[in-house]
Amino acid sequence: MVDGNSPTRNRDGGNGTPRLIELAPPVAGGRPRQRPGGNVLAGLALAAIAIPEQLATARLGGLAPELGLLAFVIGTLIFAVAGSNRLLSVGADSTIAPIFAGALALLAAPGDPRYAGLAALLALLVGLLLTLAGVLRAGWIADLLSIPVTVGFLAGVSAHILIGQLPTILGVPGGHGYLLAELFTTLRQLPQARPVAAGLAGFVLLCALASERFAPRLPGALIGLIGAAIAVRLLGLHVAMLDAVVARVPVAALPPLGLRDVVALLPLALTVTLVCMMQTAAVLRAFPGPDGEASDASRDFLGLGLGNVVAGLFGAFAVNASPPRTALVAETGGTSQRAGLVAVLVVIGLVFLAGGVVALLPAAALSGVLVFIALRILRIGEMRAIALAADGEIWLVAASAALVVALPIELGVALSIVLSLMHSLFMLTRPPCSELSRLPGTTIWWDEPGERVAGVKVLAVAAPVVFANAGHIQRQLRLAVARPAGRPGPAAPALLVIEASGATLIDYTGARMLIRLVATLRAAGTDIAIARLGADHAQAAASRSGLLAALGADHLFHSVEEAVHTLAPKP
Repeated sequence: MVDGNSPTRNRDGGNGTPRLIELAPPVAGGRPRQRPGGNVLAGLALAAIAIPEQLATARLGGLAPELGLLAFVIGTLIFAVAGSNRLLSVGADSTIAPIFAGALALLAAPGDPRYAGLAALLALLVGLLLTLAGVLRAGWIADLLSIPVTVGFLAGVSAHILIGQLPTILGVPGGHGYLLAELFTTLRQLPQARPVAAGLAGFVLLCALASERFAPRLPGALIGLIGAAIAVRLLGLHVAMLDAVVARVPVAALPPLGLRDVVALLPLALTVTLVCMMQTAAVLRAFPGPDGEASDASRDFLGLGLGNVVAGLFGAFAVNASPPRTALVAETGGTSQRAGLVAVLVVIGLVFLAGGVVALLPAAALSGVLVFIALRILRIGEMRAIALAADGEIWLVAASAALVVALPIELGVALSIVLSLMHSLFMLTRPPCSELSRLPGTTIWWDEPGERVAGVKVLAVAAPVVFANAGHIQRQLRLAVARPAGRPGPAAPALLVIEASGATLIDYTGARMLIRLVATLRAAGTDIAIARLGADHAQAAASRSGLLAALGADHLFHSVEEAVHTLAPKP
């Protein structure tokens, strides 16, 4: 029953519900360029990027540097076996690290064995939840997060990283408490700041930014770290240094914690799981695979979940899909998970053959890497696009960012997710009912100024008619045909045509509302018809509920023009 006579315009300019933010750009041409030895070259490039990033993320999470490398090795190996996407890179992630670090710090001090045990237990819980989501094929949950809310909470996470690294960059003691209190404490110590530490961090940051801008395939962060280490050695600079990577063969064991710890971590695990699902779904859309085929999202959630379970069992922390590392694999010629396996071999070689080299790196230089990561998370261009293109949704960005900055980070992220769900629910419960008119010289009815037919009103319902919005839709329809008492104006129309192409679903509550509306309007002298009720299940629901019987078979039309031509009052 669908034709092209009266399409209903999507007012946000899109073609449906907003999708999640694309956290990485798609590869030019839709697929990576294949070249001889591409996976080896991609693996070497991945290792060059991943090593400083994993060290920095471990520091961000308040954990030993070798645990970041262990998380990368385990996540990559398990996903290579259990995942479906051939390009996706899994490992320690700077998006979730500050989320769990802030929460775990309330339960144990970073550096305490209990803190590391809680991080491992959290990885285990996140893995079980992701595995369950994969088994139940619950990937649709990730689509509940809107782009503005996602951009906002990522901005808040970026603020946590930047402010959290300020004490190391300035060479002053760190603050304690919530984020704003930490910032205030750090700013009070500015007179004691050490320019040397700030200079090292700035040098690494400039190297990373320059590499990203002018030579994306060069490991700018790694080059910066090496340069900073050389400068400290040659110039005899006195700055805080990193701990050496401890080379050990990990042993699988359950974290030595109890049921009370599981209960305490479960809300945090749910938050981290949802963030992992969101980010993984975004990477899968941006990088479907070397041949452009769509990977199995549920299997990828399963692979990521198993990676987290194994990471937790071996004492590491939660892992996640990485947009920038996946983009690097694609752009450097990687075509399979062999690229990740090459990177794993390089990382293992570093740990067992040159782990002491890490102790030559100044802590401020690694903070420069974290600042670079934070700036990549902060999506100013996306905010500008939302402000220009979306009607008021920039306030969702601001609200979610404010929640993450002003509250404990795990609570702020959780409330940002709730904000996204509330916004989605509001959009569903308040759909517009636009008045249509005929475009001059055509039979097309559209929500633009055009020709009107005397005694006829045409309204387009732009959403499924269900219990959540039935009352709102009824009020809009009745208001459109009513003349305010005691006020001059045209009489109530003789015919109301509901353009129902957007009503892809009508539930029992929505059908009962429409049946009452038919009876009420016809009793008041306004006939009512429905045009373009095209979805088969919507037609079936209308038939089962008695709506079609109440309306009358002769009042259901293929197009608005047909309904107007048949039922409009004759002059």
